[in-house]
Amino acid sequence: MSVVKSDLIKELADNYPNFLKKDLVKLFDITISEMQNALKRGERVELREIFSIDPRIQKARISRNPKTNEKINIPEKKSILFKMSMEWSRKVNEEE
Repeated sequence: MSVVKSDLIKELADNYPNFLKKDLVKLFDITISEMQNALKRGERVELREIFSIDPRIQKARISRNPKTNEKINIPEKKSILFKMSMEWSRKVNEEE
């Protein structure tokens, strides 16, 4: 099952009827863009009791092609580490 932005906005609008839908969309967009900017700066993003995202840098290394045994230079690259909270993990793994 995938989650779509419009479904999240609809769910927020249903749970918080006092907010206008356009304000919820703007809030959502700002939140996501701030998370992206923090990750680009190399900062950790944490939503308490939900998840955390840590940026990681994989060092440059020399690897080899297993077929030809040719050495290949792999450049440094960025990746992220996603860690779900224990509470969310229990909710996702509980049986219905």
